[in-house]
Amino acid sequence: MVDPIRDEQDEVIGFAKVTRDITEKHEVQNALREAQEQLAASQKMEAVGQLSGGIAHDFNNLMMIVLGNLDTLKRHTSDLAPNIERNLNNAIRGAQRAASLTSRLLAFSRRQPLDPKPLDVNKFLSGSAEFLQRSLGELINIEVVGAAGLWEIEVDTNQLETALINVAINSRDAMPNGGKLTIEAANTYLDTAYCQTIPELSPGQFVVICITDTGEGMDRDIVSRAFEPFFTTKEVGHGTGLGLSQVYGFVKQSGGHIKIYSEVGQGTTVKLYFPRFVGESPDEEIEAAEILAQGEQGETILLVEDDKEVRAYLSDVMRGLQYRVLSAANASVALKLLAQDQLRIDILLTDIVMPGMNGRELGEKAIQTRPRLKVLYMTGYSRNAVVHHGRVDHGIDLLQKPISTQVLASRLRDALD
Repeated sequence: MVDPIRDEQDEVIGFAKVTRDITEKHEVQNALREAQEQLAASQKMEAVGQLSGGIAHDFNNLMMIVLGNLDTLKRHTSDLAPNIERNLNNAIRGAQRAASLTSRLLAFSRRQPLDPKPLDVNKFLSGSAEFLQRSLGELINIEVVGAAGLWEIEVDTNQLETALINVAINSRDAMPNGGKLTIEAANTYLDTAYCQTIPELSPGQFVVICITDTGEGMDRDIVSRAFEPFFTTKEVGHGTGLGLSQVYGFVKQSGGHIKIYSEVGQGTTVKLYFPRFVGESPDEEIEAAEILAQGEQGETILLVEDDKEVRAYLSDVMRGLQYRVLSAANASVALKLLAQDQLRIDILLTDIVMPGMNGRELGEKAIQTRPRLKVLYMTGYSRNAVVHHGRVDHGIDLLQKPISTQVLASRLRDALD
């Protein structure tokens, strides 16, 4: 393009060829491409998460039957031959590992029930150094760095601890000859420009926890796939590929953001962003000692579970705890039993995900019929029936499958008392 050159009197004294600055245009195109890539990656992870959650639901029912019957066999059998007892214990450990894998799938699919509470991050990180050192071994030097004036966050502490361990173990594996792991936290603000490229993330104040290692690092392709379930660069038998997937799901379900920065030969930094918590911190609760609590005279449970084998197993367990049990395969049968005034029913124990009317809807109708009825829900996969925005809905008493006899006995007694 040719533009005129003018003097102070606005007279044309010549012409110049001008090349327009296209930097701004390129920046806009790059930002658009990055946003499209982020959206495509998010949609891919969401699709895989829905599949994972569905698998976890059915698998949790299976594991509940396996673990429950193994537990019952162990508690009711004495004086086993050493080899038989060893085989039984191995079977229980194997089933527990399978249940743990299912839990990780639920975490990735963002369908695990969380119990978020206000957390002092400085205090949490300082207490984490010791158990991380035991997990990682002496070849790894761990340094934890807090920050003055660090904001509180609201998270499920147990899940945050698991996430920290998963990231740290990946770092250890990237430093086979030893190295340094630095964990630090800081206050930060994610602005509108940054959040435009991250689906589901809103601008605001966050606390970022950075886990940095001096390991081998990763190339761009590996970083782009690091959160995919079952993706791993480790040898067969040295990892399931679900560790970072669990971290991803937990952080996203907590309303946060996760980012990996890495270069081959230069180490890796994983950043976990959690929204700032603004509010009052509740007093710390004192945990009660676990005892195998039993039912009292005539106490009756209405059990609603569409899986026949799970229903049979739970019925046997609760009868063993001295409860009377009425069972139903669906909400329709349960409502007919609830409508019979002559039947004593103290508590409704219902699965959430069922064909037709789900457990949440059944619980609401049951309370309309019997206002003083206690309701206890159980699930292997909530599908947002009682879990929204990363937490169990207020007033919902929820059991996560697979359910051990100890936990079931305790939670039934708590609800009834």
